[in-house]
Amino acid sequence: MSRPFREHADPLAAAPRPRRPDLHELPHRVRRWVVDTLGSEVSHSTTQTGGFSPGAACRLLLNSGERAFLKAVSATANREAAALHRREALTAGSLPPGIGAPALLSVFDDGEWVGLLMEDIDGRPPTQPWQADELEQVLSSLARLHANVTPSPTSAVSSFAESHADQLGAWRRLAAAPPDGLDAWSRRHLDLLAGLERVWPAAVDGTTLLHADLRADNMLLVGNNVVFVDWAWACTGAAWVDTVAFAPSVAMQGGPPPQWLLDRCPWATAADPEAVTTVVAAVAGYFTEQALLPSPANLPSLRDFQARQGHHARTWLRERTGWR
Repeated sequence: MSRPFREHADPLAAAPRPRRPDLHELPHRVRRWVVDTLGSEVSHSTTQTGGFSPGAACRLLLNSGERAFLKAVSATANREAAALHRREALTAGSLPPGIGAPALLSVFDDGEWVGLLMEDIDGRPPTQPWQADELEQVLSSLARLHANVTPSPTSAVSSFAESHADQLGAWRRLAAAPPDGLDAWSRRHLDLLAGLERVWPAAVDGTTLLHADLRADNMLLVGNNVVFVDWAWACTGAAWVDTVAFAPSVAMQGGPPPQWLLDRCPWATAADPEAVTTVVAAVAGYFTEQALLPSPANLPSLRDFQARQGHHARTWLRERTGWR
């Protein structure tokens, strides 16, 4: 019988998400592309509410009886979201079938609107707060995924170190100019944190294809399996990096502490503990810095979401380093 780890997740874990446009609100040229590509009119569209993109996310039922999934966003709504859609188009188009990711069917890009038509997955997101059996299901599926994509089956992605070089230098930036609002523990240890973070690129070296953006809203439970969606940040690296990056969101959303996940990751238990701590530091620095920045366009709750993950990541880092 399914049971929650905790009765409630952090309040901000369920913060309001951006309003997504419905299919009928998209420009005619985007809707025409959908019909022309699929070869059938859409009889019903259901908007999905998860995630942080201000773009459309629609499950489509066609007059033919077939299904597809549409995601589309305009650069006007959020330029970074449009760029991520383009990046996902490149990544998803290179993924082989059978790895637990939806197939890419077609791409639309007129410079303003970017749309992706993908295989529709008949599944559901994990229950929130996290349930013990569902989290075990996710971890088992993630382990199978990593086993199937080591070495990476695609050369269309860069390494984790290359793709995250800018994001994971946060402690050094914070140490150079400590901002207002920085928590006392981080401020007290900034120089140590900057030094610990500095060596993370060597720690993440590996040949596994990583999702690199795992959260509850980026996965669907399908029977006893899990399909991982939204592969915009896919890259290669050490398999355990996905679990390290995923763990703070699990703690925030009513799940167990991050170390609980790491202890159940076969690659993490075999990894150098100092290397893992270095990556925990880099992830904690990223969330800490991001939470202090202004909110991006049309994403009013993102910084609060990142702040909660930062809190859990710093708590984990404090436990691993013993710094008080």
